[in-house]
Amino acid sequence: MRIALLLLMSLFVHADTLLQSKQLLVVTTKDWNANSGMLQRYQKDKSGWQKIGNSFKVQLGRNGLGWGIGLHKIPKDAKYIKKEGDGRSPAGIFELKQAFGYAPLKIAYPYRVYTKSNQCVDDVHSRYYNKIINSLKVTPDYKSFEHMKLTKNYYKYGIAVNHNHFDQAGAVRGRGSCIFIHIKTVPTAGCTALSNEQKILAILKWLDPVQKPLLVQAPASKIGKLLKSIGFYKQKVKRIFGE
Repeated sequence: MRIALLLLMSLFVHADTLLQSKQLLVVTTKDWNANSGMLQRYQKDKSGWQKIGNSFKVQLGRNGLGWGIGLHKIPKDAKYIKKEGDGRSPAGIFELKQAFGYAPLKIAYPYRVYTKSNQCVDDVHSRYYNKIINSLKVTPDYKSFEHMKLTKNYYKYGIAVNHNHFDQAGAVRGRGSCIFIHIKTVPTAGCTALSNEQKILAILKWLDPVQKPLLVQAPASKIGKLLKSIGFYKQKVKRIFGE
């Protein structure tokens, strides 16, 4: 009874979050196995959802997409489910967490500076799984992680995606971790990447925490249904994605 009540409450919270959002990052791909796609920003005003700026080409997981854990409901007949190390980016609807980078940046969206001691843990056996920690302040129980400050510019600017309860309790072990929007010119291990810092800076400067921005990411065959759950009209979805 208690579990059923918690699940019902969770559905109401998710629905409320979806309807409150007024900013979207929409990533659409040709199919489940495509490792690149297009990102378009949308802003909601009194007349509905409006395109913002130009679309950007993005790189995704080297093996395409798989349903992740977010604000959406995973179809019972889902063929592709995101798992740790599968080389797929998560498909679905996700809240955005903090932005981050190598140096301070004055923007409205919450932003953190990470150093070499900050690590994102992807070891499924660790109590820090799918969390960013300061390795100097914890006793490491993990063997696998990602440095949040690299010699390359991959994480010079980025945004954490709330896939699989990122940086909080409840992460399902083995369902994927450390998912970011960041900089890269080739397919990733599971993130969504833009080719240069100017493009991601345009997004960071546009994001407004008051507007409760979301990432909606899926193949063209599924993106319309996800968008309708956020309030897109069917006709507009068809016009945008040619369904």
